[in-house]
Amino acid sequence: MNIDLNQLRALMEAMREFELDEMELENSEERIVLRRGSASAPVAIAPAPADVVYVTSPFVGTFYRSSSPGGEPFVKPGSRVEVGQTLCIVEAMKLMNEIEAELAGEILEVLVENGKTVEYGDKLFKVRKG
Repeated sequence: MNIDLNQLRALMEAMREFELDEMELENSEERIVLRRGSASAPVAIAPAPADVVYVTSPFVGTFYRSSSPGGEPFVKPGSRVEVGQTLCIVEAMKLMNEIEAELAGEILEVLVENGKTVEYGDKLFKVRKG
């Protein structure tokens, strides 16, 4: 994150003006945290956490983790997925629609219970890109 001394001073002035104790700026590669009242470390720089995205339902329907009742789930937390890999099925109007990964990554969390109704835009999976 390229930040010059004038920008840093402006941020520090804004913190004083609005009586903020802490301010955090983050981009995809790094994070800057500004804290007031600590002479030892007014600026800390650390790598940003890995990008996390959500797979959402493209329509209203019933969410299924596997292709058959009692079958092995397509994915589970910790699974590595590739682009085009089936993640789940959403049944809509008697049609079984496979929801595929649009990016490679790791499944961090399955956010919907098997057999539950989902709405358009509901989050289905939490995925770490990469």
